[in-house]
Order: sequence, then C-alpha cells, then structure tokens
Amino acid sequence: MTGQVRTVDGRVAGRRGQATRQKLLDCLSEMLSSSPYRDVKVIDVARKAGTSPATFYQYFPDVEGAVLEIAEEMAKDGAGLTELVSGRSWVGKGARQASEELVEGFLDFWRRHDAILRVVDLGAAEGDKRFYKIRMKVLSSVTGSLTDAVKELQAKGRVDKDVNPAAMAGALVTMLSSVASHQKGFQTWGVKQAELRPSLALLVHLGITGKKPAK
Repeated sequence: MTGQVRTVDGRVAGRRGQATRQKLLDCLSEMLSSSPYRDVKVIDVARKAGTSPATFYQYFPDVEGAVLEIAEEMAKDGAGLTELVSGRSWVGKGARQASEELVEGFLDFWRRHDAILRVVDLGAAEGDKRFYKIRMKVLSSVTGSLTDAVKELQAKGRVDKDVNPAAMAGALVTMLSSVASHQKGFQTWGVKQAELRPSLALLVHLGITGKKPAK
C-alpha cells in the first residue's frame, strides 16, 4: 500500500498499522468469496486477521466502509480495461482480434474480482450511490474507448451514421458485464466457457463494425 494511510480519527498509520489494515482488507476479501455480504461481521473479520474488533474500528467505521475500500481498489484495476480497446484496429482481422481480446480481458477481470463485484452490484441495485459510482467507473473505462472506436469507423464511412456510438458502446458493455456476472449460470444451460467467449466476441464485433469477423 502506498501513500499516507490514516486511522478513523485522522492519525497517520505507521508501517505496522498499514500492514494490519491491509491484512484486515485481505481477510474481508477472502470472506466475501465464501460468505454472503450481509453475514460478514466485524468480529469475524478481526478474528480471521488475528486481531480485535477494536483494531478493526481504528481503520474502518464498519464492514461496509472496508468493503468500499476494496471496491475502490478494484475500480482502479478496472481502469486498465480501457487498454483492451484504446488504440486498437477495428478493421479486418484486427477487429476480430480486438473483439476476442476484449471479451477475454473483460471476463477474466470479472472472475478475478467476482466477490467484490457481486457486492458492488448489490449496492448499486439497492440505490447506494457510492456503489453505483464505483460500478460506473469500471464500466466507463471500456464504454468510452468503444464509443471512440465507433466514431472513428463512422468518420471513415465504415459504420452507418445512424448508429449512436455511445448507445452501442453502452449496450455492449452492459451485455458483457451481465454475462460476466452470470458465467457460472451458463454451465446450467450446458454452455462451456470455451463456447461462450467466441459467441460474445462475435456480438462485440457485429456491434462495433456492423459486420461479421473476417476469416
């Protein structure tokens, strides 16, 4: 962890304090992977981290406050998703590769952060603006780049002018996030991951370029 870290009462935490704080966050993250968010209690997190509830409250006001910290870190990692789109070629075979790598990167990101993203989705669905902003920060990192890609293709006459770039990009990213959060559910329908990703890449390619991928 870099930069100044402060306790709830405003004191600057030392190296040992920062390590304790990070351990609490790591233990909470692990617990979110196996327990419903609402069932996680401060005393359980503290016990797992080998410390006391009093120590937990030195760094976080409550479990929700700690969860928001984890979510903010996840959102920072999500900013890197824009690299999957920005500066890529969306013409010919380059477009096919860009579509495939976007799908791969997006689904992999969601799988890595599955536990905290489920909590963020829950908070956003319940109308909590803090979680909503974090969710939009993650999705916007891709939406903006895809919007620019469609605009660029329109400028070159490769995409119909009637297509709304932001609407198309937003629809595709919303589709990706929905599918990403439902990856395990596809197995119930007999769909394997190896079959899911090419189908998503096809939809992304069609949405951005308006054409089937070049073989």
